[in-house]
Amino acid sequence: MNSTRRHVVWHFSLSSLSAEGTMVKLSLRTAFQAVLAAALLAEGACFFAQQPARPAGAALVARLNRAMALAEQGHEQQALTLAEQLVVEHPDFVPALKLQGALLEEEGRASEAEQVYRKALQLSPNDASLLFKLGTNRLAAGDNTEAASFFVRYLRLTPSDGVAFFYLAQAYHLSGQDDLALKASRHSAELLPGKAEILQEYGQILCATRDRQTGLKKLLKAQQLNPALRKIDFDIALAYYDEMDYSNTVRFASKAVQAEAKDIDALRLLSEAHVELSQWQDAQGVFEKILVLKKDDPPALLGTAHCLLELKQFEKAIAMLHRVLELDPSQAIAHFYMSRALSGLGQMDDARHEAEIYRLMDQMSIAPPTLGSEGGKTQWDRAQQLLREGHEAEALSAFQDGVNAPATSLADAYVLAGSVYLSIDREDAGVRALRHALEINPTVRGAHTYLASDDLQKGRLIEAESEFEAELAVDPNYLTALAGLGEVRYRQERWAEAADLLLKSRTKVPAQLYMLCDALFKSGRGQEADVAAEALAGYAANDRSQMQALVDLLHRQDETALASKIAAMIKPE
Repeated sequence: MNSTRRHVVWHFSLSSLSAEGTMVKLSLRTAFQAVLAAALLAEGACFFAQQPARPAGAALVARLNRAMALAEQGHEQQALTLAEQLVVEHPDFVPALKLQGALLEEEGRASEAEQVYRKALQLSPNDASLLFKLGTNRLAAGDNTEAASFFVRYLRLTPSDGVAFFYLAQAYHLSGQDDLALKASRHSAELLPGKAEILQEYGQILCATRDRQTGLKKLLKAQQLNPALRKIDFDIALAYYDEMDYSNTVRFASKAVQAEAKDIDALRLLSEAHVELSQWQDAQGVFEKILVLKKDDPPALLGTAHCLLELKQFEKAIAMLHRVLELDPSQAIAHFYMSRALSGLGQMDDARHEAEIYRLMDQMSIAPPTLGSEGGKTQWDRAQQLLREGHEAEALSAFQDGVNAPATSLADAYVLAGSVYLSIDREDAGVRALRHALEINPTVRGAHTYLASDDLQKGRLIEAESEFEAELAVDPNYLTALAGLGEVRYRQERWAEAADLLLKSRTKVPAQLYMLCDALFKSGRGQEADVAAEALAGYAANDRSQMQALVDLLHRQDETALASKIAAMIKPE
């Protein structure tokens, strides 16, 4: 279990709450009936929502009533045909559009229904029920940003709807805006103080952000209101785990497992709490339950091996650790446990070797960022689209104002834009943006490194060396620049310098790790090269060509045994 709180688990379906005057339920049948009920109770032509100023004729209203009556009687297809005829003849008649959308949704044609709802919203942009409906649809589809925008618009019209604030909090949280999620959840709890589900969500967000103790109190209160609340024991256990109260974690996680015996999350939490309490046999038993549900689960295998190690069952621990490394060679901690188990058996040379592999892989745990990773995926994808379409100013604004990134200066934004341009093979534009970033701020991070990377790809070693050194003059510990300069030194055949720089960079990039192995061999550091080779095999296990290149390198160095070991790790095509 990570020391920081895990991603909040949302336990509520969109049908878990209801509120007067809103279409809350996700179930198509229930939503359909809610639409019809609202329509039948409405007066005049405003059956579903506020109708634009143009009055509907009596004949039009009668036809709409006829369609709704057919739908209520179970003749949905005939009702849909009438609704579609109305829409063709009167394309701006919002009640007919809403009925058409509801009937399409009832038939399972969700994408068509969505388009109809959107058309209706264009005609009636302040229609609260449409805004709420589209908000819940987008949230269910995982489009959290647009869902939030619909709920914000809805709440401007109905600011006292606690259910809408509940869903808005979910949308904000799932799009990474926890401050706004907390604010929305607080409003929801204030408006619906007796709702256990609301308190549970509020407690989750408090625990995930800034106030675990208050969050725990809210969760305990939610449990008092409704002891049968789904996942409430898990949430309380997780809150106690974050507070390092492992005894209470075991207490509530055990209750969560009793309620849902196949809940992997609850089982993992229970096992980790037992580990923290050094209750090794109890932890082993829980890990084994996980393995029954999820065979060859690497974390559970690793946890079981750890328990066996602490129980001094060294040979069983070693066998299980070999299985872990077969499944996931990048598990650095497995080498640490392997070292301890081998030491327990008195195999000190092998133990030291495993300890060295762990040390190197642990140093690599902070990997240098890949091209453009400073901006975050959401910004990166959006900016890439904007820059491809020629909207550079908008892309720069997106980098500066993106919801998933901290405040970004204009110089930083130009660096990110430059990196995007380079990634889409627009070298001239990329170089221009990066040079402009340096004009704005000569010490801006990353600009020299991206320029150097471009030079390196083009084989311009002198220019690349100069740019990397300029970056390191500003920040001597910038890992990407260290790795890049190490690659330059490798190509210059300055083996010792290349090895030192690549080691210092903590790179996990397979191509650079290969250079590290080769440079270590060529500078006479064979034992370090062997350790680096095993680390490379861990990170490149899914790259057949890189693994084969490593095997070939080891054979050239007469490291036959290690070459055979790594060759056995190459996965078949």
